[in-house]
Amino acid sequence: MVEAGLGIYAIAIPALLLVLLAGAELMWPRRALVLGRYPRWRTHALFFATNAIVGRLLSFVVVVGVAATWASTHRFGVLHVLNWPFWAEALLAFVVLDFAVWLQHFAMHRFAFFWRMHAVHHSDRDLDVTTALRFHPFELIVSTLYKSAIVILLGVPVIVALAFELWLNANALFNHSNIRLPSKIDRILRVFFITPDTHLVHHSVAVAEQKSNFGFALSIWDRLFGTYRAESAVGAENQKIGLSQFDDRQPASFIWSMKQPMT
Repeated sequence: MVEAGLGIYAIAIPALLLVLLAGAELMWPRRALVLGRYPRWRTHALFFATNAIVGRLLSFVVVVGVAATWASTHRFGVLHVLNWPFWAEALLAFVVLDFAVWLQHFAMHRFAFFWRMHAVHHSDRDLDVTTALRFHPFELIVSTLYKSAIVILLGVPVIVALAFELWLNANALFNHSNIRLPSKIDRILRVFFITPDTHLVHHSVAVAEQKSNFGFALSIWDRLFGTYRAESAVGAENQKIGLSQFDDRQPASFIWSMKQPMT
């Protein structure tokens, strides 16, 4: 029952956060948009709908919640061996899963096969809260299978796995948003978390800057592995977003974006 309730929150909270952040972008925008909201928002809504269908189909095979349930039923995974208090297991699971997501993101930029999928996300010429929805279904499938495998190997409790998915989605919406945080708040938050300004650097057209700030939530991994970059070499106001080879309106098209990995 608790898991079912959390599953509802895992949908409702990000949806509410998306609306709130979209409103905040209108009142306190960080940058002027190059292509604007339409048809980008329509394209990103179509990505969300497509991925929702793909996610539903994957649920017949495996999803993170199903993986956690299987591990719990069979008492499989590292946490079942450790047998720590629940709070300690939850904390360890969050930290390890956050690192696993960082490592996956790093691999998406490191290996050509994965980059072809992930480049769809980076081809957006603007960065706002809806960019967090812009992931190709191929990447969704790889990500789901990968996270499910980690959840099984760790033996993450179902409620913790679902809470982490909520945490991950909320952070992705936040750090992709086009909002201007007060500089003092940004400086404090980025000590621990990836802020919108931190993630902005990662979406630069400059390849060297794309290969930095891989975190989706915690900033510790980029600092630890030397991939942290505080700001773009040209500054946030002058930084171009997207991929240098796509300098037109094509990235705002859903059909073009879906075909991108095959071209």
